[in-house]
Amino acid sequence: MENTVLRPEIAIDQFLPIFVESTLVLLFGVGYAALITLSKMGFFSKKWMPLGYVFWALQTYCLYDLSVMIHSGNFTTKVLMVTMLAYLFIPHLYFYLIEESAKRYDDSDETLQQQQ
Repeated sequence: MENTVLRPEIAIDQFLPIFVESTLVLLFGVGYAALITLSKMGFFSKKWMPLGYVFWALQTYCLYDLSVMIHSGNFTTKVLMVTMLAYLFIPHLYFYLIEESAKRYDDSDETLQQQQ
């Protein structure tokens, strides 16, 4: 007995919109990551961070629209949206952990220098 996977076909006239939408997902994602990272590192002013969040919102919308265009199931769409929420918070968690570890190890370096 053969297993058969049924999937909806993507219409030929939907190729360009799907291509454009997936490209926008990538571009907005890079824009979000770049603006948040460069703002946190001090290369850009913190005033640029709201624009990064706008890029994240646009990326999330485009990803949702893309999942509708390619006829993703409800479960797949929910997983994509949860992933986007994680993508919103992971850069902040990363920089928080970097700052906390710098504080911890700077304090231990100062303690070692005082003991010598």
